[in-house]
Amino acid sequence: MPDLTLKMSLNNINMKLDNKIYIAGHRGMVGSAITRKLKQQGYKNLINYTSAELDLRDQSDVEDMMAKEKPDYLILAAAKVGGIQANNTFRAEFLYDNLMIQTNLINAAYKHGVKKLLFLGSSCIYPKMAPQPMKEEYLLTDVLESTNEPYAIAKIAGIKMCDAYRAQYGCNFISAMPTNLYGPNDNYNLNTSHVLPALIRKFHEAKKDKKAEVVMWGTGTPKREFLHVDDLAEACLFMMKNYDKPGQINIGSGEEVSIAELAQIIGDVVGYNGKIVNDLSKPDGTPRKLMDVSKIQAMGWHHTIQLKEGIQKVYSSLEDQDWY
Repeated sequence: MPDLTLKMSLNNINMKLDNKIYIAGHRGMVGSAITRKLKQQGYKNLINYTSAELDLRDQSDVEDMMAKEKPDYLILAAAKVGGIQANNTFRAEFLYDNLMIQTNLINAAYKHGVKKLLFLGSSCIYPKMAPQPMKEEYLLTDVLESTNEPYAIAKIAGIKMCDAYRAQYGCNFISAMPTNLYGPNDNYNLNTSHVLPALIRKFHEAKKDKKAEVVMWGTGTPKREFLHVDDLAEACLFMMKNYDKPGQINIGSGEEVSIAELAQIIGDVVGYNGKIVNDLSKPDGTPRKLMDVSKIQAMGWHHTIQLKEGIQKVYSSLEDQDWY
């Protein structure tokens, strides 16, 4: 263990192909995309643990693993995640589980000399009525959206913890805030999924069962930004190699569509020709969520997968499988 009274160097050491890299949450949508990208680029010393093998909420388990593995780099993609219904129903679990996971890993990364840590959050950290597009400096300037407040508070705590360890101990810990994501290994459970995968499943089942209509939550007027998870993985590696500052960096496409427009795109991709109806008893959530991605774009990163193209890729890999 390093001397806790000394500050670690903030020099941005280049990741070498044989460095030990721990991807926390490697089986989730984000973690699996990052793992795929690392392997594609030739990184071969990746550390992975399933939730059955390691409970990240248990401090002693995390400490034991970090002492044993001694990773050079850590990408913190593990989290309890879900859509509006899950966030609003399991408020205690979303707060407790995420606080414990990130607190244990960030502190252990410091104690065991991790050279660089990337913490992944969510665009829900910004105020419900934040000016659009949402700049990084809008954090903590107003109240949060109530339906996902516990998750947002946990993620805000993660950003501040990375900044605190950077300020006090000189740790090279950085934070990235992705927009709404979709892609391989997404969650299609209608009780816990986000809007895009939920709509894919609804349209797929409606087409298969020849249903006359598909029910869409809310008014369809809220606007959302979406990013394919493979683009996020590329951005994460870009940040690991090029970014070393406090505060969070937004990662997104910088483009938005209404939920009604998204439903139409998905209906077209799936090939469903029925009616789309609105369930106005369900909440809309935040009216608009568009990220200002000018900072990461100025550094040289841009997304490459357009929304309809990405949805087509996702659906083509799913439609002939028993994927739910």
